[in-house]
Amino acid sequence: MEEENIKLQKKVTENDEEEKKSDVIKFHKKKLGGVRTMPFILANEICDRFASAGFNANMISYLTQELNLPLVKASNTVSNFAGTSSFTPLIGAFFADSFAGRFWTIVVGSIIYELGMVSITTSAFLPRLHPPPCRTQVNCQEASNLQLWILYIALLLTSLGTGGIRPCVVTFAADQFDMNKSKTETRTWNFFNWYYFCMGMASLAALTIVVYIQDNVSWGWGLGIPTITMGFSIIVFILGSPLYRKVKMGGSPFVRLTQVIVAAVRKRKAVAPTDPRLLYENRELDADISSNGRLLHSNQFKWLDRAAIVTNSDMNGSNQPNQWRLATVHRVEELKTIIRMLPIWAAAILSVASHSHLNSFTIQQARSMDRRLSRSFQIPPASMSIFSTLTLLIGLPLYERVFVPFARRFTRNPVGITCLQRMGIGFFISILATIASALIEIKRKAVAADHNLLDKPTAIIPISAFWLLPQYCLHGVAEIFMAVGHLEFLYDQSPESMRSTAAALYWIAIAIGNYTSTIMVSSVHKYTGKKRNWLPDRNLNRGRLENYYWLVTVLQVINLIYYVICAWFYNYKPIEVLTETECKEEDVESADNTKPLLNDSKGDKGDTEVELVKN
Repeated sequence: MEEENIKLQKKVTENDEEEKKSDVIKFHKKKLGGVRTMPFILANEICDRFASAGFNANMISYLTQELNLPLVKASNTVSNFAGTSSFTPLIGAFFADSFAGRFWTIVVGSIIYELGMVSITTSAFLPRLHPPPCRTQVNCQEASNLQLWILYIALLLTSLGTGGIRPCVVTFAADQFDMNKSKTETRTWNFFNWYYFCMGMASLAALTIVVYIQDNVSWGWGLGIPTITMGFSIIVFILGSPLYRKVKMGGSPFVRLTQVIVAAVRKRKAVAPTDPRLLYENRELDADISSNGRLLHSNQFKWLDRAAIVTNSDMNGSNQPNQWRLATVHRVEELKTIIRMLPIWAAAILSVASHSHLNSFTIQQARSMDRRLSRSFQIPPASMSIFSTLTLLIGLPLYERVFVPFARRFTRNPVGITCLQRMGIGFFISILATIASALIEIKRKAVAADHNLLDKPTAIIPISAFWLLPQYCLHGVAEIFMAVGHLEFLYDQSPESMRSTAAALYWIAIAIGNYTSTIMVSSVHKYTGKKRNWLPDRNLNRGRLENYYWLVTVLQVINLIYYVICAWFYNYKPIEVLTETECKEEDVESADNTKPLLNDSKGDKGDTEVELVKN
């Protein structure tokens, strides 16, 4: 009887301990991460987008009208600045994924960005830092070398700061939620949709408020307001630090990928075992880079499996693997995952190039058309891009509340369609947008011919600029599907330890797409002759812009076929996901050791379930 009482007492004590551990888990889960961290995190990215959109949209005006630079020199400055800003995220991602972590990379990047904005704003306020005004734009005094160097240093600082912000904010914000497939499917909202919605709101505010202040009040205040806003966002972001989940970094992912390649080359003559379970596994070694699940062996790119073949010379004196000779299956699969992703990522480059004309040729079309909203007001040509942004802002909630429930009826997929299907739809709509551009240009030139205005490039053709709305709206819809789907794909399918790098790839695709557009335009201008050049220097009415649009359409069709083939053969990453019981054990261990959640090593505990991660 006494023995039974002792057993019963032990059981009650164990239950009490389990309840206490469960309470600790709930407390930590409630304390760290979640929706309430979003105002602190997204404020930073929104202010970055607000500042960059407000300045970039009107930067050509600042350089030509305030610094009195020639058009070609100003245009090259804008292009170089845009290109640098799109490539620096790779540097920021390297530091974030290697050792600094996303939180500190964002903080340092934001401070550097703020220093750049302060420099630009100061140069706009102080007369000594820019040349005398030249209202006539004739025989103007250009900015001195000192004034230009101040500008270049400020632009370089903002570019470097952007490199720390852009690849980390979206991934750091996603880290605050459980992004496993089972969780995202039951969630009634899509994080990436709302992230893109917030960015669209920031761009819209910049294109209206900031640009208006720059044109009608002063450049000092037009640049000062984004500077002040950015400084405030840094303070807010740091204040939210106690609430964040901060994922522990597991060392440089680039070094790990290189180690896998070197190990595979060294063992190129080795014969891989027929049973992949004989390949090298080490959960303790991979703990810091697989906190959300361990990548499993896949049958693609089997020649890389040689890196995980164990030989006698692979261990050092302390029985630890020489990582330049032996890699775990998880690390081999990291490299395989990146290789699988690259063809899908590359398809986005031509998509970016195909709609870059919205900031150049379409503005020139709008300038020659009737833009009057009333007798006393006409919409500026550059402001026509607002309609793409408005379409994006209206379309994202409709996508989530209307399209997803509708698609779910047919696909039986809780999220409506996969991110690959979403991207494919975006590619197709983008083709329709370019076709609309060609047809509208034909219409515009026909009206110009009817009124004998083909040889008058500065004349206003009696056709409403709102004929351009279909292409703007279609491009906005295409962005809802393609751009958001692309960002979601890169985050979801990238290795856990390389998500900042994956976000950087998103911006690099934009940079390469813009450079590709420059090559396309330059080649068409060079090889289509002088008499009937498709893209003339002065008179767009005598050009054949519609032929350029048809060329872009054909290239997009080819790109869509390429994408469909890549998507058809794409294999989603196989990942071993911890069960709910195992996750609780890990969280209890984290709580007992007073360490932040998601920062601890995963041991070989309990059962696991394997899922093919799709979105």
